[in-house]
Amino acid sequence: MPNDLSPTARALRALEILQLRPGTTATELAERLGVTERAARRYVEILREAGIAVTSARGPHGGYRLGRGTRLPPVHFTQAEALGLVMAVLSGQPGAAEAEDLVGAALGKVVKALPEGVGREAALLREYASAAPDPYASRPDPAITSELVGAVAACRRVRIGYRSEAGNEWEGEVDPWSLVVRYGRWYLLCHSHRADAVRTYRVDRVRTVQVTARRFQPPAGLDPVAVLEENLGLGWEFPTRVVFDLPQGEVARWVRPPMGRLEPLGKGCVLVGSTRNPAMYAQEWLATLPVAFRVEGGEELRRAVAALAARFTAAVDGT
Repeated sequence: MPNDLSPTARALRALEILQLRPGTTATELAERLGVTERAARRYVEILREAGIAVTSARGPHGGYRLGRGTRLPPVHFTQAEALGLVMAVLSGQPGAAEAEDLVGAALGKVVKALPEGVGREAALLREYASAAPDPYASRPDPAITSELVGAVAACRRVRIGYRSEAGNEWEGEVDPWSLVVRYGRWYLLCHSHRADAVRTYRVDRVRTVQVTARRFQPPAGLDPVAVLEENLGLGWEFPTRVVFDLPQGEVARWVRPPMGRLEPLGKGCVLVGSTRNPAMYAQEWLATLPVAFRVEGGEELRRAVAALAARFTAAVDGT
């Protein structure tokens, strides 16, 4: 923490730490406050003198805890925290710079509630910082997102209404494992009972959510980001099969999970997956590979690669 904070500011910071991390020891509290253990205990006493119940216990499961029913004062932000919050919001949603935006309105309320010294810098940052909109980002319905998050936390199966990019609508039951944000897009990682397989769905395309009474057990040791990356290249309309004459270890560094699954094949390896957009797969993924390959399938991808090759050939053909 900054060294110029007042004792009151440090006491409020100590209160915030105990709220977020019950069982914090005097040593841990001192490290987080940047003070000695003796000073940390003094800040705890300041809280107690202010009428805030702080209990302490010895042993491996001891430490300081707030008493039950403790009513906390308004949230306190340091200047660095306030500026970091504004920067994170603008990075994630450029439209938040406008007061009419839903997130922008919420951010404005937070900034106005800050103390004058802290709030002035945050307000200036919000007013004069500009963020270019991300054309690929999507903003799901907050109510839909909240329903899904609640189902994930409660491990309850949900029935969702979904509309695909092509406009096809369907309903089905899924076990929601996690919500993952990837490059500005929100995904629902789940087990689909309709497909009897792991699936990833765009949250902004979920139209309805109905939480059921049926519970589920998510996979042990689930890594949502890794599983999402693996499954983004599976289950699409057009199959892909790309063969390399190099060992898998030499090719793997150039292959991203959404491109498919890389497997050994004789002395080389093969990339098997699927895509919803063969032209994109050819232009944005295969064209950037610095190693030789052969496209053996599917037919749509072969045509897309042939068309791309013809374009490039024409670009350097003197005739």
